Amino acid sequence: MKGSFPHLVRIVPTILPELSFEEALETTKIYSVAGELQPGSGLVQARPFRAPHHTVSEAGLIGGGSLPRPGQVSLAHHGILFLDELPEFRKNVLEGLRQPLEDGHVTIARAQQSLLFPAGFMLVAALNPCPCGHYPGNETHECTCTPAQIQRYRHRLSGPLLDRIDLYLEVKAVKFEEMSDQRPAESSAAIRRRVAAAHEVQHRRFPRRSTAFYNSRMTPGDLNRCCQVDGPSRRLLEEAVRRFGLSARAYHRILKIARTIADLAGSTELTSTHVAEAIQYRRLEIK
Repeated sequence: MKGSFPHLVRIVPTILPELSFEEALETTKIYSVAGELQPGSGLVQARPFRAPHHTVSEAGLIGGGSLPRPGQVSLAHHGILFLDELPEFRKNVLEGLRQPLEDGHVTIARAQQSLLFPAGFMLVAALNPCPCGHYPGNETHECTCTPAQIQRYRHRLSGPLLDRIDLYLEVKAVKFEEMSDQRPAESSAAIRRRVAAAHEVQHRRFPRRSTAFYNSRMTPGDLNRCCQVDGPSRRLLEEAVRRFGLSARAYHRILKIARTIADLAGSTELTSTHVAEAIQYRRLEIK
């Protein structure tokens, strides 16, 4: 895959497994309720991709209104919700993401009724390291932000919200040589086959669960049964929790990520290699 980060994010639905019939039916119902289903159209076949602007309201993102309607988090159910320039979203709007990220649904309470909308989406967010985007600076661009400006920018994102994000990746500026490289990259179809194989492993692991059940939805009981770690892995986890002050939620998410890394590698056991890779994906949060 090559290109700008927003372009790469739009490719994510193409590397995920195709919607099952149950997922397509549930997604179609949501779009019908929201009035976004074209007349005469059949089931929604493609995984949703929603990318609301940072000026979106809380009702627009989470759902609600005088006549409650599904928000972007529900329209992204079984798909991708992309929030570009994450700190530019209003803080109260972002804080509304905490329930759906944790529970996979949104509860809209009104005086006479309470509505529950599905919201099992994959959140992909992007942000710059500082307001000008060039921190800490390099040969071609110098950061012009003051320490106070950088601190205010980063503090727009709360700890509890960041704690609910599984993976953090720093994307470096693409050099000209890389942009002009004409060699073909790995196709989305090839990546999708690997992802689908890992998904099938998870489905066999939880045969009585929904076909849309992923490692990310494992309960603490599931973790105890499916994420047994050896001595070196336990020491790695203990050091990470002690050194970085990780919460219980972060600890559980690391185990889920490690289990997924192992599934993608075709390994039935969790090793220190899988755990170490999962831990390093939380490095942005702990800087």
